[in-house]
Amino acid sequence: MTLKSATLGLTAALALALPAVAEDIAIEDPYARAAGASAMAGAAFMTIRNDSAIADRLVAAQSDVADRVELHTHVADGDVMRMIEVEEGFAIPAGEAHSLARGGDHVMLMGLRQPFEQGETISVTLTFENAGEMTVEVPIDNERTGMGMDHGDMDHGDMDHGTDGDG
Repeated sequence: MTLKSATLGLTAALALALPAVAEDIAIEDPYARAAGASAMAGAAFMTIRNDSAIADRLVAAQSDVADRVELHTHVADGDVMRMIEVEEGFAIPAGEAHSLARGGDHVMLMGLRQPFEQGETISVTLTFENAGEMTVEVPIDNERTGMGMDHGDMDHGDMDHGTDGDG
């Protein structure tokens, strides 16, 4: 291995390890997963930290790996949990953080155009009301255990992804 290739490798590794930052918004510990190679949907999770004195809001997300990308949450519908789109987005209060985690708020990627291969990365562009757009390189980690309510091997492609927003 040459010094040049070692330096490039180290630079790439550091870039992936450091949080993404736009203005005063930082993205920490991003990861994405899908239930399997044939899954039609996947999700991205992360912690969004707002270090500014002004509240912000994540209002949209997009990615070339999916036909549709929406901001989702889980709601109780009787004894069943289902996912719905959160059209107004997620508030990120000033000086605080908001976690996008399994079993809660998350970025839903529907109509996957490629399998989510362990160890690869996908690009997700997040749009904030105040901070604008920022693109995050999100590592695929299909082996990560859940935070909050664990979905295990559930295929999100078969889950009720109601988009009517009426909960």
